[in-house]
Amino acid sequence: MKQSDKATLIGLMAIILWSTIVGLIRSVSDYLGPTGGAALIYTLASVFLLLSTGWVRLREFPRLYLFWGSILFVCYELCLALSIAYAHNSRQAIEVGMVNYLWPTFTIVAAILFKQQKANWLIVPGLFLSMLGISWILGGEQGLNPNSVWLNVQDNPLSYGLALSGALIWAGYSTMTARIAQGKNGITLFFMLTAATLWMNHLFQGAPSLTVSTPALVYLLLAASAMGFGYAAWNVGILHGNITLLAGASYFIPVFSAALSSLLLRTPLATSFWQGSAMVCSGALLCWLAIRLRQPKVLKNAQPAEKSRCISADAAGPPGQQ
Repeated sequence: MKQSDKATLIGLMAIILWSTIVGLIRSVSDYLGPTGGAALIYTLASVFLLLSTGWVRLREFPRLYLFWGSILFVCYELCLALSIAYAHNSRQAIEVGMVNYLWPTFTIVAAILFKQQKANWLIVPGLFLSMLGISWILGGEQGLNPNSVWLNVQDNPLSYGLALSGALIWAGYSTMTARIAQGKNGITLFFMLTAATLWMNHLFQGAPSLTVSTPALVYLLLAASAMGFGYAAWNVGILHGNITLLAGASYFIPVFSAALSSLLLRTPLATSFWQGSAMVCSGALLCWLAIRLRQPKVLKNAQPAEKSRCISADAAGPPGQQ
């Protein structure tokens, strides 16, 4: 097997790993609590990242990237983890995860607004289809029903609000860091800062006790591995593999995530959910085609981890959660 084919397979493994994150974060939070469980996940994931990607000299990093990258990355990861952890039930956790998967569409729109990319008319139906898909999911078994959507969001505005905020924050993070990172990769540092922030939040809440059990440890190890090793595998894929194939596959993470989360959480999903998921994926693909057909300029200064998230002519990468 060619080296590039091996790298592509490793990159595809990252997509599978990231597709398990919603179900695994929810499982850990059920055993260890929202903040304590999330803090342990990011702490262990930081260790895995140190072992797989190593450390870098911070003095070599652009200060602007360290400042804004740290803030936006930590805020996104907090929104991702806590939106899932604070969901009232497993189905709601999966729905919240789907709201977070609006980030590819938002990232493309941000790139266009800030003139990093040019797009054709496909961007309009792509954006519309993505938003329609989320509304379809939140409508429950009735599909597109404004009243059902509103009641669903009212049931837990914190989780849905965090998920939507996370998608918007990631769009800003992707667009900005691609310009200022200068080829540097701060993922390990950012994960450590996220872990520290979650521990401070946990202590601020009175440090609720963590009841450790065998199932809790298993889910914790799996969740941290999916996050930490997922990043390492994705970087190998985009550096040495077929980046176009990986980009196309990454747009199906919402469907993969819903399927695996449904199995992990033992939560059956209605037909309307799958219809909405298909709309979200299709909308993101249309947005990708909208810029790809215009043959936009690839951001040369983007670091591997950031370029994988910046929607360019060749690639789009999933986030830490997705």
